[in-house]
Amino acid sequence: MNKALSNLTEPFQALHNKLFAKLYLAQTISLLGDAITWVGLALLAYQFGEERAAVILATALTLRVTAFIIFSPFAGVLADRIDRKKILYVTHFIRMGLVALLPFVTAEWQIYALVFLMNVFNAFFSPTYRSVIPQVVDKKLYREAIGLSAATYQILGILGPGLAGILAVWLGAREIFLVDAATFIIAGTQHVCLDI
Repeated sequence: MNKALSNLTEPFQALHNKLFAKLYLAQTISLLGDAITWVGLALLAYQFGEERAAVILATALTLRVTAFIIFSPFAGVLADRIDRKKILYVTHFIRMGLVALLPFVTAEWQIYALVFLMNVFNAFFSPTYRSVIPQVVDKKLYREAIGLSAATYQILGILGPGLAGILAVWLGAREIFLVDAATFIIAGTQHVCLDI
């Protein structure tokens, strides 16, 4: 019985490390915010006309991937030369500012510009986040930390849009971007507090 309980709690052992727990909390909040952003973008695209919504979303997703492809290779080089903590919180707060502009969008090109810029900074944030995990977690808990991080990513990929949809019904399509900006503030304060 104790061994079965130990196997169930094993993935959470890495959370005993306070630095990783802060990093994990920031990741969880940030992933919820990402779900809010994409549901909000879908609703925002629909406001530009039912016939334009699919084109707007397809273009936004293409720009997201394009930003990653172009800028991700530079992220590793930058992370080796600049303080990683600084990269985490600077890119985080810039993305927060960009998300906070989404409720005020009045033209399609503004959606494209904001999505592209958000993902330019995300291309630097994501690899830096992954490179910080080995710095803050012991080798013996590294597997658990990566597993927990990956599982959370998958779970929130499923549950996040549902929660975002509920928020959109409750608050409104444009207003949920302000909730997303608030999630950036909460997650960003965790990055600022990291001692790495």
